[in-house]
Amino acid sequence: MVRVTQAQTIQNENEGNAFEFFRSVLSAIPDPRRRQGKRYPFETVVVIALMATICFAEDAQAMESWGEIHRDWLETFLEMPHGPPTQDVFLSVLGNLDPKRFEELLVAWAKLLSSRLQGQQIALDGKTSRRSFDPTNGKSAIHTLNAWAVESGLVIGQRTVDSKTNEITAIPEFLKILDIRGATVTADALNCQTAIATAIKEGGGEYLLSVKENQPTLHHDVETTFKFVEQSREKPILDLPAPIVEEANTLEKGHGRLEERCIKLCRDLSWLSNPDKWSDLNYFASVTRRRENLSTGKVSTETAYYIGSDSSADASQILSRIRRHWAVENECHWVLDQAFREDEARHRAKNVGQNMAAIRKFALNIIKQDKNRKLGVANTRKIAGWDDNYLLKLLTQSGC
Repeated sequence: MVRVTQAQTIQNENEGNAFEFFRSVLSAIPDPRRRQGKRYPFETVVVIALMATICFAEDAQAMESWGEIHRDWLETFLEMPHGPPTQDVFLSVLGNLDPKRFEELLVAWAKLLSSRLQGQQIALDGKTSRRSFDPTNGKSAIHTLNAWAVESGLVIGQRTVDSKTNEITAIPEFLKILDIRGATVTADALNCQTAIATAIKEGGGEYLLSVKENQPTLHHDVETTFKFVEQSREKPILDLPAPIVEEANTLEKGHGRLEERCIKLCRDLSWLSNPDKWSDLNYFASVTRRRENLSTGKVSTETAYYIGSDSSADASQILSRIRRHWAVENECHWVLDQAFREDEARHRAKNVGQNMAAIRKFALNIIKQDKNRKLGVANTRKIAGWDDNYLLKLLTQSGC
C-alpha cells in the first residue's frame, strides 16, 4: 500500500514536479496483471490514461485513439515497445487494479499539490455515478466518498463505498489516511455521528456537522434551545435565564434574488441532554436562510442546525464554513458531471468504474493547479488536447 511516509519521501525527491511525483508513487503499486504476455508497461498504461482523460478522452477507445495520435511524442518519455496500449489493455489494467490502492495514490499525490492543509476546510460528501449500475449482473451504481479541500480547490481523497448509507462506517477509516491536522472537517446530517466526530478529533482536526432528525434527541435539544431564546426575548419564561448566543449575518443579491443568512451560536452545552457523547463539542448553531425572489416577491425561509468543536472560531467564521461546505457539490461534483460527463459514464466491468472516477479526479486536480487559466475546466481540457505544450505545462507545473 502507498503509505504516507513513503509518499512524503518521494515528494521530497520530486519537489516541484507533480507529474514525476505521480509516476514515482505509481511505481509503488503492483501491476495487477499476470507476468505472462504483458506487452505494455503498467506505468505507460496508467499515465496515458491520465493524460488522455485530461484531453477529453472519456473511455478506453478514446484513450487508444489519443495514444495513437500522440505516439511519436509519447515515445520520447514513456516506454512503448509495442506502441500505445489498446482499449483492451486499458480495460484490463483498470479493471483489475485494486481501487483502494489507486485511491491511496490520489491521497498521496494530493499531498504534493496541497502540502499544507492546516487551517483549511475539508468538505466530505458522497457522489453516485448514476449510469454505472448494471441491473443484468445485479451491480449497483458506483458511490464514492470524496474529500474536497475548499480553499485549495483540490480533491484530496476518494473512497468507494457500497451505497450512500455506507458512508457512515467508511468515513472513520477514510479519515485515517487523510492529513486533517488543523483542518475543519464539514459533513452533512447523514454523517453527524459520534464515531465520525471522534475520528476527526483523533486525526487532529475540528468538526462542523449538520444536525437533522436522524439524531432525534440532539436535534430536539438544539431546536428547543433556540426557540426558547426567541421566546425569552419577547417575554421572560418562568424567570429562566436564556442561554447567551453569538450572532452574525450576511446579505447578498444575485441571480434575481436577495438572500439573507443569520447564524445564532450557543456555547452553553448545559442545554443539551448528552453533550459528553460528542468528542470536544464546543458549540451548536442555528442558521436561518431567507430568500426573496426579486421578480415575484415570493419569500422562503428555512432553518438548519449544526454542532462543532472549534473553540477559536467566531459566529461569522462558522457561518462562512457552513456555506462553503457546498463547494464540494458546486466545484467538484458538478464539474465532474458537466466537464467530465461522469454521470453519463457507463464503466461497469470489474473495477473500471472506480478507477476511472479516481483518474478523473487526478485530471481535475491537475487542471485546477493552473492559476493563470481563463477558461472553464471543459474548455481547458480541449486546449490541452489541441496543444501538447500546454498539456506538458499542466503536467509539470509546481504544486507546492
